[in-house]
Formats: sequence, C-alpha cells, structure tokens
Amino acid sequence: MAPENHGNSDKPQLKVLLCSPRGFCAGVVRAIDSVEQALKRYGAPVYVRHEIVHNRYVVESLKAKGAIFVEELSEIPDDTKAPVIFSAHGVPKSIPVESRRRNFFSFDATCPLVTKVHREAEIHHKRGREIVLIGHAGHPEVVGTLGQLPDGAITLVQTVAEAEAFQPRDESKLSYVTQTTLSLDDTADIVATLKRRFPGIVAPHKEDICYATTNRQEAVKRVAPQVDALVVVGAPNSSNSRRLQEVAERAGCSYSVLVQRAAEIDWSKFEGIKTLGVTAGASAPEVLVEEILDAFAARYTLNVETVSGADESGMFFPLPRQLRDNAAA
Repeated sequence: MAPENHGNSDKPQLKVLLCSPRGFCAGVVRAIDSVEQALKRYGAPVYVRHEIVHNRYVVESLKAKGAIFVEELSEIPDDTKAPVIFSAHGVPKSIPVESRRRNFFSFDATCPLVTKVHREAEIHHKRGREIVLIGHAGHPEVVGTLGQLPDGAITLVQTVAEAEAFQPRDESKLSYVTQTTLSLDDTADIVATLKRRFPGIVAPHKEDICYATTNRQEAVKRVAPQVDALVVVGAPNSSNSRRLQEVAERAGCSYSVLVQRAAEIDWSKFEGIKTLGVTAGASAPEVLVEEILDAFAARYTLNVETVSGADESGMFFPLPRQLRDNAAA
C-alpha cells in the first residue's frame, strides 16, 4: 500500500476513498494459480487458450514464466506434451472435444460460477425450455455459454430493446441465464422486461451475477457520490471493470476513468480535485492499485481511507483436481 504522505509539503491535499473489496476474486486467483502450478509441476511451456484473465500485466507476467497464450487450439503443435489450460471465462463444448481428439493434456480453469451458468443452461435445455442469455456479444464468457448447447437453443439478449423484441417459440417453455460480470442495474431492467412480457419465465435458482461483481459494484456505489473523480484499475476488455466505471457515473461521480497503468492517467482531468475514489476490477492485481496510488502521491499529499463493504476473506475455489498438491503429478 502506498504510504500516506502527511508531512510538510507544498502539494495539495487529496482524500482518497479506497473501495473494499476490490481486485482479484476467488475465480481469478484459481485461474492464475492453475497456470503457475502447471508451470511449477510440469515446466515451461504451458499453453493457455485465450487470456487466462483479462489483464495485460497478469498475462505478461505469466508469459515471462513460460506461459504461451493462444486464441485457438489450432495454434498449438500437434506433438506437444505441454499442458493446455482453458481460461477463467469458460469455453464452448467443442474446445475440450477438440483437445481430447488431439490428445492434449488439458486443465479447465473456468470459474466455478461460470460453470454454474453452463449447468443451469443444460438443465433448462433438458427440460425442453428455450433459453435467453443476458450478456454482451463476443465476450468469451458469452461465447462459451452459447457453445454449451446446440445452435438455436440459446438466444442472446443484450438490451431492453432486444428483450422487448424477443419472440420465443413457446412462451410456456422459457428460461433465462446471465453473464456473470454484468451490471446489476442493467440486468435488472432486462429481466424486468422479460418477466413483464413472459410472467412464466424460469429464473436462475440463484443469481447468476457473481458475488465479486456484485460486491465491487456495491462498494463503488457507496464511494462514487462522495468523490470528485474515481479511478477503476482494470483492462478495457474486462467486462466487470467496464461495468465499475459505468456504475460510478450512474451513482453520481462526475468523472470516472478505467486505466490499466498509471502511465495512462490524463492528469488534466484531475486538476483541482479534493477527493478521489479508487477501485479495481476482479482481474486487476493489487500491485497496480499501489502503482496508481504512488502516482497520485507524487502530486498530492494523500489521506487514504478504506471504505469497507462485503467480506470476501472466506471465498476460495480449489484448483483443478490434477493440479492439487495431493494429486499425482
């Protein structure tokens, strides 16, 4: 944590409200640990399909240790004996099928909360229900969920307007699931539209939006009205990080920005501020939060206060079975 610099200084005072929880969630920790444990146990290289999590710093750090990131399995040599890991976002069923066909030694680092959505969709399909997936087109998690079932079994709905226009095959056999990293507010509006139009639609047994997404958004909602500006540390292709920026603006913060590193900060946007909020998406490591605070400490005298919300200290997801310490190497 960046030290508070209360001493004599000509720098202007800046009160920083640091959101808690922020940064890594249990699913991200599990995914990163899966790559690191595979490297430790089997040596380099380890192939990873897609970015293990959406954070350039994390990906580059794992590359330096021997991970090779690919977008498709076709980029992996046929004769490799190296482990192949599927990212935290989940993959279509065709991917493990191809992996087995090519005799790859693979591990699935899909977040268990994403796997929960996959299983829900499968159950709905087996019960003859058409499925609406609330999510963003092209996001790896959405691609993975759509790929759990045959074409046409799931319809993607991204907006309230699309929910209004959706025409199911049979209104009496309808269900919905959601991408885990969405904004609670946006999802609520779409769900409300679907329930109004189709009162019998079957909802998830338990909320699909993950605990980490919910907790980080709630912390931002508490801080945003109290600050002049808010910085979200995260990657532009990270859905949960982008939603944090949007939530901050809706909650009353006049300026919120998503940055990956301190070098991206446009300091002209922070001239004259007295209070600053700081949070981080679920795939952003704490070292990057510290880097941001250090950058502000070089320009301001900081008074840092942590605004605490939900306690996530008990959240833990075990590694894939083959990578656990008691598993055979």
